[in-house]
Amino acid sequence: MTNEIPYKIYLNESEMPKQWYNLRADMVNKPAPLLNPGTHKPMTAEELAPVFCEELVKQELDDTTPYFDIPQEILDFYKMFRPSPLVRAYCLEKKLDTPAKIYYKFEGNNTSGSHKLNSAIAQAYYAKKQGLKGVTTETGAGQWGTALSMACSYFDLDCKVYMVKVSYEQKPFRREVMRTYGATVTPSPSTTTEIGKKILAEHPGTTGSLGCAISEAVEVATTTEGYRYVLGSVLNQVLLHQSVIGLETKAALDKYGITPDIIIGCAGGGSNLGGLIAPFMGEKIKNGANYRIIAVEPASCPSFTRGKYAYDFCDTGMVCPLAKMYTLGSGFIPAPNHAGGLRYHGMSSTLSQLYDDGLMEAVSVPQTEVFEAAEQFARVEGILPAPESSHAIKVAIDEALKCKETGEEKTIVFGLTGTGYFDLVAYEKFHDGKMDDYIPTDEELAASIAKLPVVE
Repeated sequence: MTNEIPYKIYLNESEMPKQWYNLRADMVNKPAPLLNPGTHKPMTAEELAPVFCEELVKQELDDTTPYFDIPQEILDFYKMFRPSPLVRAYCLEKKLDTPAKIYYKFEGNNTSGSHKLNSAIAQAYYAKKQGLKGVTTETGAGQWGTALSMACSYFDLDCKVYMVKVSYEQKPFRREVMRTYGATVTPSPSTTTEIGKKILAEHPGTTGSLGCAISEAVEVATTTEGYRYVLGSVLNQVLLHQSVIGLETKAALDKYGITPDIIIGCAGGGSNLGGLIAPFMGEKIKNGANYRIIAVEPASCPSFTRGKYAYDFCDTGMVCPLAKMYTLGSGFIPAPNHAGGLRYHGMSSTLSQLYDDGLMEAVSVPQTEVFEAAEQFARVEGILPAPESSHAIKVAIDEALKCKETGEEKTIVFGLTGTGYFDLVAYEKFHDGKMDDYIPTDEELAASIAKLPVVE
């Protein structure tokens, strides 16, 4: 061990995690089970099998096994971009003139540009192993769709992506990367599915939502032989795969004897945040570790901070299982903000339970302040961050400035989930002063929440 902390802390290839960590195994209060929307009984493996791959169903339902071995084929793929660096933000610290020490785990050093590839390659692997022809999915900002198209190309699987319409229109180049890797990309809601047609009839001209796109992708998967549906966030299996982020982060910190005080992640459905905090939250639950964990969400889609903890449909078309989560209602169509990956009406059941138990905090931030933070970060750290990641940057800066006021030398760690080079339309609107901060009213949210299903 040495006291000299480098700009970038890299683990050796041999130090890369060989297992995924299942945080649920150590949770005192387990996440509530998925329910069958018809019977309101817990979903069985047999009921989930037509939707998800068999091995992924096992991972989804397992809340007792603490570690899952990562198959060698997945480890071999991971080695192309993992371990990812933990970066000390020396330049940002200097610019803020703060005594705080700021670190970020950078997940954008792969062609997909985000952390999503960690789970995409795993889900594609299990689909191939099962002998499937292909998979369907939804994507918001396009990061998940890009990652899955890469993974499917690697395993020679067909990939059908339903992309939230506003993102499809805002990010044509992200769409073209998916097509380069062989994916079919359809703006959602579309006229190619029955659910899409229904949503368009009820909401003419809608810009779409992740809930809409999920419904379409599930419909196609369950009506097309040899296909299954895969999801880039929210589900327990996804948080399991993403635990490599947190495991690497903790290993890198431990290598230099660093103990974080504050851990921050953006939160849409929960994949990045859940992966980053997993081992730290495990220590907090088992050993009483004094980590302060903060989830950051957009003020335009505030599931944690203004939602209700209740059972709700995971999709707008109401064909998916019911999940107990902090939700704004499956029919909630968020404003077309530029953090497309955070425009989901609910939150992971695992993270929702942790939040309800008081083990983590949540804050919501307006869009223009997020882009101010993104620009400040880009100018001193040399990386153009994704809008989603920039929510975490915003709060990391806020916490560092609080340290400046108090003189406390706290150590802050946040997740930089990916790059923003496909989000230049958003940056353009910010620079041109055409970006707004739409925040839903209490009345709008109450009307949506009032339509939650009644579960005894």
